[in-house]
Amino acid sequence: MDIPISSRDFRCLQLACVALGLAAGSIIIGVSVSKAAAAMGGIFIGAAGLGLLILAYPFLKARLNLDHILPNIGSLRIHPQPAPDHGEGRSSTNGNKEGVRSSLATVSRTLEKLKPGGRGTGEG
Repeated sequence: MDIPISSRDFRCLQLACVALGLAAGSIIIGVSVSKAAAAMGGIFIGAAGLGLLILAYPFLKARLNLDHILPNIGSLRIHPQPAPDHGEGRSSTNGNKEGVRSSLATVSRTLEKLKPGGRGTGEG
């Protein structure tokens, strides 16, 4: 059963959840004796802060025109540069297979260094 809700009611509900989180976090921190309880209050306040940020984001985006400050973050891509060829007998026809083997060899060497008592630990 779907109940239609207006945008204004949804925003009011979000604001009420933020206020409840802030109040609960403040009360928990205020009456807590242990550090663990205070940390839980901090989590409530942090969640309320995130909720407030989510609530205010459309307003901030419209008013401050964040598109020129934060350009399309979703379109950022990482393009790693290939390692230079050191003349290890790689041929251009098997370049992809050799690159995979080289990557696996690098991972294997790194794992060997990370093993206790491995050759890269410097103990001895």
